[in-house]
Amino acid sequence: GTAVVAVGWSGYIRSLFDSWGWHLPAYLSGRDGASGFGFDILAAALVLLLTCVLVVGMKLSARITSAVVAIKVIVVLIVIVAGAFFVTGDNYKPFIPPSQPQEAGGDLKAPLIQLMFGWAPANFGVLGIFTAASVVFFAFIGFDIVATAAEETRNPQRDMPRGILGSLFICTVLYVAVSLVVTGMQKYTKLSVEAPLADAFKSLGHPWFAGIISFGAAVGLTTVCMILLLGQTRVFFAMSRDGLLPRFFSRVHPRFRTPHRPTILLGVIIAIIAGFTSLSELAELVNIGTLFAFIVVAISVIILRRTRPDLPRAFRTPLVPALPIVSVCASLWLMLNLPAETWLRFAIWMAIGFVVYFLYGRTHSRLARGEDKPAETPKAT
Repeated sequence: GTAVVAVGWSGYIRSLFDSWGWHLPAYLSGRDGASGFGFDILAAALVLLLTCVLVVGMKLSARITSAVVAIKVIVVLIVIVAGAFFVTGDNYKPFIPPSQPQEAGGDLKAPLIQLMFGWAPANFGVLGIFTAASVVFFAFIGFDIVATAAEETRNPQRDMPRGILGSLFICTVLYVAVSLVVTGMQKYTKLSVEAPLADAFKSLGHPWFAGIISFGAAVGLTTVCMILLLGQTRVFFAMSRDGLLPRFFSRVHPRFRTPHRPTILLGVIIAIIAGFTSLSELAELVNIGTLFAFIVVAISVIILRRTRPDLPRAFRTPLVPALPIVSVCASLWLMLNLPAETWLRFAIWMAIGFVVYFLYGRTHSRLARGEDKPAETPKAT
């Protein structure tokens, strides 16, 4: 997720540079569209810079976070309001482009559902919408974070559904509005991948709007990247502290009191991934991992209702088991529409995780050894 956001940030920074007449060499502009060597120097640099910030322990205040959120919302509203004046009806025709059958084959880039059932692939059309949804799903990652605050709410049974469904509704409305406006401003076949919002205004001769959008997107995506990286390093630290990973990574810095070792390790790995991997490949990998996590959570709700009805629950999922079953089916359908190549990478990643767990984590965990002594905790960041 951090790598995806970093690559997206890089696209808007390059768009901003282009507006100023500065152009990065093609081989330092990422893998998208690269014919030979391609490395996204801006995405890698951002991740390494944020890694240094997290090691030192700098933190975002509530005021800075609120200001960044306000900037992001303003950018979205600028796109919707200003872009609406440049919408051309012909750009919507056809609203759902007709299906374009492709030659069926056993290529790993084909959706897994095609390889399983022999369906000929097709671009666009109704089935193309579902295929695209499996990638666009990335835009909706993060609503599950609201559920982690269940114990901090006064009335979880009332507040949790309102928080999750309310934020989901607002973001969906904004997302659909932006999509409608941008595809009305510029034909969908001409939209850029790196910075579609800014480049749409630029194509119509309004670089000033494009500059504002690029700047706002860069500011917003920087904090998103930082928060994602912070969360991953803290998960890594917690797993190390509990013995699931080597204890070497659960030692905090003597001066900064931060988990510097996992932060540096993950920062370097993520910077390399962001530099050498295209945005589309990264998005597919993030989506399949998140969709699989949703499936595990939905199944766990059903199992825990039967095996551990005594557990205290700040929030109870309604309509069990019907709702979890629907969730599993929807997530699995989206996963099947992802390329087989993505499934292969996901399987390899999962296999590595199982090897680490069964060869090390399972026998070294504090729970398995009956230990209850708390380890060091990092400084709040």
